[in-house]
Amino acid sequence: MTGRQPTGVGIIGAGNISTQYLDNLTRFPDVEVRFIADAIPERAAAQAQKYGVPASGSVDALLAHEDVSVVANLTIPAAHAEIDQHCIAAGKHVWSEKPVAMDRESAASLLAAAAASGLRVACAPDTVLGAGIQTALRSIARGDIGEPLTATTIFQVPGPDAWHPDPEFLFATGAGPLFDMGPYYVTTLVHVFGSATRVHAVASRSRERRTIAAGPRAGQSFPVAVPTHHAALIEFGGGTSAQTTFSFQHALPRAGFVEINGTEGTLSLPDPNLFDGDSQLWRSGSDQPETLRAVGAAEGRGTGLVEMIRAIDAGVPERASGTLAAHVLDILLGIRDAAERGIPIGIDSTVDRIPPLPEQFDPTQPQAGLHP
Repeated sequence: MTGRQPTGVGIIGAGNISTQYLDNLTRFPDVEVRFIADAIPERAAAQAQKYGVPASGSVDALLAHEDVSVVANLTIPAAHAEIDQHCIAAGKHVWSEKPVAMDRESAASLLAAAAASGLRVACAPDTVLGAGIQTALRSIARGDIGEPLTATTIFQVPGPDAWHPDPEFLFATGAGPLFDMGPYYVTTLVHVFGSATRVHAVASRSRERRTIAAGPRAGQSFPVAVPTHHAALIEFGGGTSAQTTFSFQHALPRAGFVEINGTEGTLSLPDPNLFDGDSQLWRSGSDQPETLRAVGAAEGRGTGLVEMIRAIDAGVPERASGTLAAHVLDILLGIRDAAERGIPIGIDSTVDRIPPLPEQFDPTQPQAGLHP
């Protein structure tokens, strides 16, 4: 299906993250951004003018736009599920920033509404579709480490109060390191191991209040509403498992650590919060690693939206699916609940195994209708 017209895209939310999306979506040939909406009309208009987008205004005006068939929802997490439901009701496919919802029921209701309407819901993070993680996943798929058995992931930093000028939202209900950073690591683990079955967890909170260290509000303190450290054991099918740490209370920063151990070796993956990066492969019996150079697209945010559009054209499932996002949310909520209740929590949702992207996938080339 070569020569088709670009798919019309609308963006809801003209905040900071919209710049990262617009930098890419306005140069990806398979899509054309035709409308930007925001609760602050002036902010939407400014982004539209900056990027040459022909129209801006309210969410209702975007949803009524006949030439927009996919909406990128870049609003705050608490608004994701509600706005996505409005998009589905208006007959639009949805790309949502993470998380897809704040609770299991809202995620299930959204996916059911999309299925009933023949529409797609896909969700960030799409960093997992970048060259770095995809090269590692292709290595695992071809058997470089044998059968994957276990994993270790670590994200630990002092906390965003050390550098963010307005960090309160990252310590509020629905945030913390578990929900802010967890999706990047857990999504990668699900790509490797498939569906999770049960989680165990503990949590702690080092301080009841934090003090802003940078920016014009430096010295102001604020309350901490959630745990700032979660340590979890995630069980997957067939006895495989992953030990994970998500922390805002370590003086020694250690982030981007993902290792997958198999029957024949160990693979050290690049940072799952990035689109690029090499992997280190340690084969059993060798005392030196092999460097696996990242191969594929590393364009950044918006890659998953293009992959979804190509999947729609080809009539196949998208890789960054709403079903995957709902399963990842289920795992994160399970970790939260296991820590609060002091008992293991079963994970009832499942997701189909996700094949790696082929090396030739490239959102910068006009390949709509050609889904690898």
